Amino acid sequence: MRSRLSTTMLSWVITICLLAFASSKPCDNEGSNNELLLSLNKDLLRSLGRQEGLPNPSVHLALRISSYHNLAKESEHLIRLNTQLHNDIQNSLSSSPSVVGLLALYTLALKSSCYDLNTVTFTVSDTSETLLTHLKKQMEKEKERLAYSHRPLTNYYQYSLGVLALCTSGIRVNDHVSNKLIKAVEHQYLKQGDAECIDTYAMAGMALQCVKDTGFHVRNAAELDTALDKIKQKLLASRRADGHIGNEFSTGLAVQALLAMGSPVAECAASMEAMRTDARSNTYHNPMAISQILPALQQKSYLTVKNKACLNEDDTLVLEPIDPVVVLPSDTKVSVIVEVVTSSGEAALYSVDVAKGSSLLEALELLKGREVGFMFEKESSLWGPFLSVVNGEQARQSDRRYWHLSSDGTALSQGINDFKIEAAQKITIKNTSY
Repeated sequence: MRSRLSTTMLSWVITICLLAFASSKPCDNEGSNNELLLSLNKDLLRSLGRQEGLPNPSVHLALRISSYHNLAKESEHLIRLNTQLHNDIQNSLSSSPSVVGLLALYTLALKSSCYDLNTVTFTVSDTSETLLTHLKKQMEKEKERLAYSHRPLTNYYQYSLGVLALCTSGIRVNDHVSNKLIKAVEHQYLKQGDAECIDTYAMAGMALQCVKDTGFHVRNAAELDTALDKIKQKLLASRRADGHIGNEFSTGLAVQALLAMGSPVAECAASMEAMRTDARSNTYHNPMAISQILPALQQKSYLTVKNKACLNEDDTLVLEPIDPVVVLPSDTKVSVIVEVVTSSGEAALYSVDVAKGSSLLEALELLKGREVGFMFEKESSLWGPFLSVVNGEQARQSDRRYWHLSSDGTALSQGINDFKIEAAQKITIKNTSY
């Protein structure tokens, strides 16, 4: 279970890493829709009551950055973070090699509520130390790994989150720590295989911009500026014809990063409109996705928490009762071929007919129940469940492997519970190294 916490962040990154597609579509910032923003805000707030497992710090962060609040519900969620998530992280600190990503998100969530971080402690091996001390130690472990490898213990997304959390909390980030990230940008290490990880570039951009804003990183100021410029150009070059940067699920962080790095709002308007269009079509039904696009659509970023004062906040967000929606299963069946490719390259094929509109998870559960030799196990993440074991074989972060999912050769940008089967297709589940 403890490895799950670090795998949570790995799953998050891998899910939305896709090749970027260049576009030169001009920006137009017209059409900001307050009604849509309120609707998204309420969707996030309602998700607090539907959370399974641990409370989500990313959701809390987005709610706190927002211009609209329901302070009572946010306070209730803060208590859950301070108890349930806190206890789980404490257990993980003793047993996992690195939980820097989740620890950083927890830090940002508390900071967004103006919580005194010096009062938050973890006790490991009978020694009590503050949250920020543990985060600094986690980052040192990540940096030490980079001394003999171009990859941290976890990944550069989590590494960037750690830098951002320390920086926004008023902690001077060790030059050696930030320099490792600068070098990673310079040498284009922020990739998943051959794919550009746009969300990782975005998080690195926000982290390094925060470091630049502190004014402490003067020894290599030119290299820092060059890295920030490379990140900005990478994000802009990855904008598709429809306005999305990378894909639908990396655009929110990309826009946040561009705004944080000083891009004019007009430069991001096409991407904002793309997110609004998809939000209206319910593409962003996953709370994790909403938590990343909402700040961007409000022209804010995670850097906002650095100077957040929590004074005179709006408290007008009210959740109206809604009638439950019953979705009846479709009578139409579609055929799905499932291919499992193990780490050795051995492949096995299975077929199953599922109701149109079923989730991939439902299709896999149905196939498993037919007892034809297909088996799988899943674990939880901030984005929802993900595959951990298939046909008895693990894809472990410690071995730098994961189960790569594709449909008819195209990598999935959604998790197994979010991806819907709308037509006959071939799903490939491949044990992949990174």
